[in-house]
Amino acid sequence: MSEFAPIPEKLSERKIIVYKSRVDPTIVKLTAEKMKYKLFSKLTFSKNRSEEIRVVSVDKYYEPYVLIDAKYHVKYFRKRVYVLDVDDETEDVEILGNSFAPETDAAPSSSVADDARRIVRLEAQMWSSYSDKVYLVLNRDGEEIPPDQVPAAPSEDHPEKILAEFKKDGVVELSPQKEIELVKSKVIKRPSESAHIDDELFLVSEHAVIYSPVYEITFRNVKTGEERLVKIDGVTAKIVS
Repeated sequence: MSEFAPIPEKLSERKIIVYKSRVDPTIVKLTAEKMKYKLFSKLTFSKNRSEEIRVVSVDKYYEPYVLIDAKYHVKYFRKRVYVLDVDDETEDVEILGNSFAPETDAAPSSSVADDARRIVRLEAQMWSSYSDKVYLVLNRDGEEIPPDQVPAAPSEDHPEKILAEFKKDGVVELSPQKEIELVKSKVIKRPSESAHIDDELFLVSEHAVIYSPVYEITFRNVKTGEERLVKIDGVTAKIVS
């Protein structure tokens, strides 16, 4: 049997979504001031020495996540032939209202007529189906992460304009096609080529790249030049690194 035809697909358009920041920049700076004492734990701070640690920058960028919601379904059958032995005098066999005429089947290893037998061949179709679905979330490197690692927030009205202003670290490494291929590898399971496919569909109902705001704070010990970086989620205000 020849190879199957390509899998029918229905793919949702890949959307770009930019979350609005829920954290006021002033709150970020206040948080930074409170954190700076913990970042340089080897120092014993006095009022004067605490001035050695300064916030030198508060930058904002957007962390990308890829979300894909997909499912796959296939319905197929395999042909089977069943052989029934019948009496020599049988002229016709009826099964579920269908009539079958017996035939003579000679034994393959013998040419003796007495070894021939009367049979009825019944062709049947053995039907099966398979379905699966996946909700996949990828980080910027194309690595799968738990869905709950992506915060939820209202989206900006003009995402492309926002992204144009914040280019730092905002690149998704995978192409849209590679993202789809990755999902296919997880959800599609075609039958062997002995099967006959009756109905099949790969459906992507959601495909989006979500950019979530992150504030990156740089601290510096002005005496030693040592620096520390802290990232704060712009949606949840949680420290992410």
